[in-house]
Amino acid sequence: MRVFVTGVGGQLGHDVMNELHRRGHTAIGSDIAATYSGVQDGSAVTKLPYVALDVADPLAVRRAIGAQKPDAVIHCAAWTAVDLAEDEENRETVYAVNARGTRHIAEVCKDLDCKMLYISTDYVFDGSGEAPWHPDCKEHAPINVYGRSKLEGELAVSELLSKYFVVRIAWVFGLNGKNFVRTMLNVGKKFDTVRVVCDQIGTPTYTADLARLLVDMIESEKYGYYHATNEGGYISWYDLACEIFRQAGYATKVVPVTTAEYGLSKAARPFNSRLDKTKLKEAGFVPLPDWRDAISRYLTEIKD
Repeated sequence: MRVFVTGVGGQLGHDVMNELHRRGHTAIGSDIAATYSGVQDGSAVTKLPYVALDVADPLAVRRAIGAQKPDAVIHCAAWTAVDLAEDEENRETVYAVNARGTRHIAEVCKDLDCKMLYISTDYVFDGSGEAPWHPDCKEHAPINVYGRSKLEGELAVSELLSKYFVVRIAWVFGLNGKNFVRTMLNVGKKFDTVRVVCDQIGTPTYTADLARLLVDMIESEKYGYYHATNEGGYISWYDLACEIFRQAGYATKVVPVTTAEYGLSKAARPFNSRLDKTKLKEAGFVPLPDWRDAISRYLTEIKD
């Protein structure tokens, strides 16, 4: 299978390329950068086909994907700086990438009659209540610019295509980039005490585990909306920080605080990021491992 992957310079796109390569698929990477480091093949690095691409440019998208004639596109590229998205000077770019950029890709996939898998987010929901959000729930009310832009991307995909997957994820961490786990480890080295929010509830997603699931999906025809995070129940950021320090052997004290007490963030965050993942099992997909196990494997990876 020929698979075109956007956003390969990020955490998820990096791992998706690795997974495709491991399974013997032809993976073509793209990102806005001029060059791509390649995939990890043990201790060696294997160069794969790569196209520098700005997804906000409709003509460039049509040329790049059209020239490759893929069987599937996995669209990982996105503006993910949630707080910066709130700044007036950035909003046009946020929508150009997350909303219109996704539409450009969906239009080409429609013309080529190829599958498309779009990565979305828990931020398309307003975060109210305590019940887990079902993937087919239509009660969308994003509370920040990032969430609204990603929802527009979802709608473009579902309106234009029949052969599509929309996969919502949350609290992402991986080897190729910044994330909450790395931040906690860095902070824990410098300070004896850390304040962490305790009233936002969800579940982490390890990109190495998610990449395996995404390739499972594009090898299938079980189209539709899905939620995918690691298993192990719903937790707070405070709970996650405590487990990170426990596994890392840090003595750092974690102080639970409310979102209001913590302050700082420009963008509103959803309190309820519980994502219902039962649809994965119903479709026959293998769920992601427990998030505690994922943290353990991640810590081992970044030590090597």
